[in-house]
Amino acid sequence: MDILKVIITIIYVLVCLALVVVVLMQEGKSAGLTGAISGMADTYWGKNRGRSMEGTLEKFTKFLAATFIVLSIVLNLI
Repeated sequence: MDILKVIITIIYVLVCLALVVVVLMQEGKSAGLTGAISGMADTYWGKNRGRSMEGTLEKFTKFLAATFIVLSIVLNLI
């Protein structure tokens, strides 16, 4: 049982570090004055958001956050 806890703890730390890195790689949501001027580009990127790098980072963030929560619960129960 102790070996399982050590393995899950190592995975937990790796997920935490990956979550921090992925969140820091994302762009900010507020574009400021630039967003008001370039409204046409926002609609193009809004349509293709799932295929862009930002969309991929967003999906990966959701996956890592869910993994973080599940591992937190599992470590608490062990």
